[in-house]
Amino acid sequence: MKQLVDSQLAADRARLEQLRNAAALRRRQADNLQLRAGVAGVLQQVPVQEGQQVTPGTNLARVAKPGELMAEVRIPETQIKDVAIGQPVKVDTRNGIVSGRVTRIDPAVLNGSVLVDVELSGELPPGARPDLSVDASIEIERLSDVLYVGRPALWPGRRRKSACSSWSRGGRALRVPVQQGAPRSI
Repeated sequence: MKQLVDSQLAADRARLEQLRNAAALRRRQADNLQLRAGVAGVLQQVPVQEGQQVTPGTNLARVAKPGELMAEVRIPETQIKDVAIGQPVKVDTRNGIVSGRVTRIDPAVLNGSVLVDVELSGELPPGARPDLSVDASIEIERLSDVLYVGRPALWPGRRRKSACSSWSRGGRALRVPVQQGAPRSI
């Protein structure tokens, strides 16, 4: 009889241990259902609904670090030839202007423009947030000792051409060669 009770007790203990292990497994599985971002930041977007089934690799949320924003600037396809990686950029957020540098130029043209990524290096103005519309000015080149004059409407860009100058010798206008540079900004 004692042997029967001992064997029953051992079986009950084994069953209890199995149930404890199953409960611990379910707790771990439930803990794994909670999402934690890999970075501290602001939750921007959650494209899935609670209870929705997803496949591995599905984007479940988008988190942005507010202090580490970048700008995406669309440049017309006719002007992208002048843009290069590393060029300085001024980005106007409408709350202030922040400096940056071109870090990437998209190889594809989409709807007549090319996407250019700008890494912001200055302190962000108050109110700067992800997906904010901005304006940007890319410095193509810096020229010193240059005279800025108006350009005739049909003047071809970046070519040497003869033009009448307003400077005169003896009261007469002189025809002098003029080198037209790039437009002031993109």
